[in-house]
Amino acid sequence: MNFYYYWLWLVFLFMLPYLEQVYSNSRPSFVNIGAIFTFDSSIGKVAKLAMEQAVKDVNSNSSILHSTQLVLHMQTSNCSGFDGMIQALRFMETDVIAILGPQSSVVSHIVAHVANELRVPMLSFAATDPTLSSLQFPFFVRTTLSDLYQMTAVAEIIDFYGWKEVITIYVDDDYGRNGVSALDDALAERRCRISYKVGIKSGPDVDRGEITNLLVNVAMMQSRIIVVHAHSNSGFMIFKVAHYLGMMQEGYVWIATDWLSTVLDSTSLPLETMDTLQGALVLRQHTPDTDRKKMFTSKWNNLTGGSLGLNSYGLHAYDTVWLVAQAIDNFFSQGGVVSCTNYTSLHSDKAGGLNLDAMSIFDNGTLLLNNILRSNFVGLSGPIKLDSERSLFRPAYDIINVVGNGVRRVGYWSNYSGLSIVSPETLYANPPNRSSANQHLHTVIWPGETTSRPRGWVFPNNGKQLRIGVPIRASYREFVSPVKGTDLFKGFCVDVFVAAVNLLPYAVPYRFVPFGDGHKNPSYTEFVNKITTGYFDGAVGDIAIVTNRTRIVDFTQPYAASGLVVVAPFKKINSGGWSFLQPFTPFMWIVTACFFFFVGIVVWILEHRVNDEFRGSPKQQFVTILWFSLSTLFFSHRENTMSTLGRGVVLIWLFVVLIINSSYTASLTSILTVQQLSSRISGIESLKASDEPIGFQVGSFAEHYLTEDIGISRSRLVPLGSPEEYAKALQLGPNKGGVAAIVDERPYVEIFLSTQCTFRIVGQEFTRSGWGFAFPRDSPLAVDLSTAILQLSETGDLQRIHDKWMTRSTCSLDNTEIESDRLQLKSFWGLFIICGAACFIALVIYFLQIMLLVRHSTPPESPSNVGPLQRFLSLIDEKKGPSRSERRKRNGDEISPEDQLGRQPKRIQRVMAA
Repeated sequence: MNFYYYWLWLVFLFMLPYLEQVYSNSRPSFVNIGAIFTFDSSIGKVAKLAMEQAVKDVNSNSSILHSTQLVLHMQTSNCSGFDGMIQALRFMETDVIAILGPQSSVVSHIVAHVANELRVPMLSFAATDPTLSSLQFPFFVRTTLSDLYQMTAVAEIIDFYGWKEVITIYVDDDYGRNGVSALDDALAERRCRISYKVGIKSGPDVDRGEITNLLVNVAMMQSRIIVVHAHSNSGFMIFKVAHYLGMMQEGYVWIATDWLSTVLDSTSLPLETMDTLQGALVLRQHTPDTDRKKMFTSKWNNLTGGSLGLNSYGLHAYDTVWLVAQAIDNFFSQGGVVSCTNYTSLHSDKAGGLNLDAMSIFDNGTLLLNNILRSNFVGLSGPIKLDSERSLFRPAYDIINVVGNGVRRVGYWSNYSGLSIVSPETLYANPPNRSSANQHLHTVIWPGETTSRPRGWVFPNNGKQLRIGVPIRASYREFVSPVKGTDLFKGFCVDVFVAAVNLLPYAVPYRFVPFGDGHKNPSYTEFVNKITTGYFDGAVGDIAIVTNRTRIVDFTQPYAASGLVVVAPFKKINSGGWSFLQPFTPFMWIVTACFFFFVGIVVWILEHRVNDEFRGSPKQQFVTILWFSLSTLFFSHRENTMSTLGRGVVLIWLFVVLIINSSYTASLTSILTVQQLSSRISGIESLKASDEPIGFQVGSFAEHYLTEDIGISRSRLVPLGSPEEYAKALQLGPNKGGVAAIVDERPYVEIFLSTQCTFRIVGQEFTRSGWGFAFPRDSPLAVDLSTAILQLSETGDLQRIHDKWMTRSTCSLDNTEIESDRLQLKSFWGLFIICGAACFIALVIYFLQIMLLVRHSTPPESPSNVGPLQRFLSLIDEKKGPSRSERRKRNGDEISPEDQLGRQPKRIQRVMAA
């Protein structure tokens, strides 16, 4: 065995030089990678130094690439798609196996086609265009954050503060257009929208006059939320002109994407430039504050002497070099070989100064790409791991506020938990929580040096008048009607609208536009639909706030209560021969009678042993119970109560009888003297159960409600257009071509009943709604007018306007709802409980006394077979003997014979008198 191992060792030593030669052949002495970006840009200056330092760190690290040196070839694209394509083709002549960049999204779109054809992985550390997808460009890998996430963060900030409309200013190229498109989609998911988009030319030369004209138009818009998605040269010009035009004052909100934070992190801006940025919110790609990042930042400051700051794109550029290096190391470990094949499609093209024959395809580009996609390590910018979209895992942004000569961080946004004041790394340890209650930001100092949240909009100062639709009614003109000979309108609804508009802190130019022909009431559903088509900018009138309308428009706070009621004819009820039974319900009569008999029994039990008036034959005792109980109704009982318990029960019972007697008398008086009303229709349920015709007002939502929600056949509904038609149809009745009842909103019914005293509301109001002013969805004017309406209500002005137009006659002040006035048991249950409890307590005390007698006073002459129960019953029925004082009175020691005679029971007195 030892001899065997010895020969294996000799073979290994003999083969070692050959193995080293093979290993050195599989791993070349150097590999070429290229980088395309703009050298003199804010990102390019930092990225150039960062990538150069990364290559040095990789080559000096023996644990990666081993003997292979990484060679970086850098070319500038000058933000030109043509230059970028040319530089990419030149890289193909030097067997470049990976391209870092391009920096620009515009250039990336072009170079990505080259990378696809030549199968060279392209890793961009700065191209944020969300349309650079892995489906179209399979060899494109994004090592920075996509604008898809940045625009989601902007949308969540806007939604967090409750703003609904924004204005976007963007550079008109792939970077700007596609970024704003992503913002539009993110806002739409939160029921917000971009109200105005304006693009500016891309390039180094920015026309100040063009920017000025652009911002003048923006200042005339309604929204005051402005998102700037541009390059640094055009972006700073926008803020400079906005400051000059007074658009950096209170009321405005400026949100800049990460182009601004990149410049702020890279260089120190002059004070006059910082003055133009005060109060702006800025997004910055989040990178965790790790020890490794702090060490590199210190090293960076030594390299640059503090003249150039390190931004997030520089960190991504550094990590991209390391990502490629580790992928190449794994590529070689898997047996990958750097070999290329000529691109045969270009062999026939000999024109131009380019050596097109040198273009070649990277044979193992797919293998290297797969190693890049599987990368997973921690870099300066945090964890480097790619998701299914080939973007960095767990994107996050810092939200910073420009204040004074610097910036302050007001919170974070992460795709994991949304807005927070806690760093994303802390939140990753907990389950994701995107609820609105979990979204927080620190206080922001807005333009104008205010901490109050800007409203986000003003009325546009562009001279355009709002087209406010007003219905021309054929009836009930108290609510809204045109003034003859003018284009003005009057009425309750119009006065409320004018009063509310006058309370707004800004001017609202508007003009009323009529809707309807005036011969019949218009359809209010069609009226509201005119707002959604843009024909009207709002609608004023007696518009009911119902569910199907709230789905398409926004309503203000209701300024008038409304709801559907049933109006029907009524008839007078004359009192009959049995009217004296009507004050109480049958159940009330039964309970009262039972309590009379019950109290009589209780008093008999308590008085039987001590009071001769409650003794005698069974028949006589029963008659005494009935007589005593019923005579208390008139307080005419002649029997005296001698026991303390009996007197207590009678006292409480007489109080109950007093209340019942008084209530009965009052109710009976009302029945006999006050006119009673009756209707065969008791409400919407009885109307639904019948098959009689029902009237409704033309144009009202009552028709839709009765047919769709209640299920009444449309053939039963009769349209009516005026109060006169109401009265005529009700008077005719269903048998003569009229209607059995009318269903309409309460405000109309109140005016109708103010002049028609032969009809009444029957039943209860069966819908709850109100009248409001209608505006397009998410209109800020609806919110401000709601506040104004509440103010009118609090000051009493709304009630005064109501009284001005809705005066009623004495007819409508009668009881308009027909219902029973009979007294029920629920009105007296407290008295009966008190009386019953008193009786129960008295009986318990009485029986306890009898039980004590059974225990302590058994007579010696009692038979031995007499049990306790028989003794208990005999004591109850036994006449209690007179006390010592009573015997002395009986012997005449203390009272005269006349007094003795006066104290005899009434029965004895009657006998003696006879």
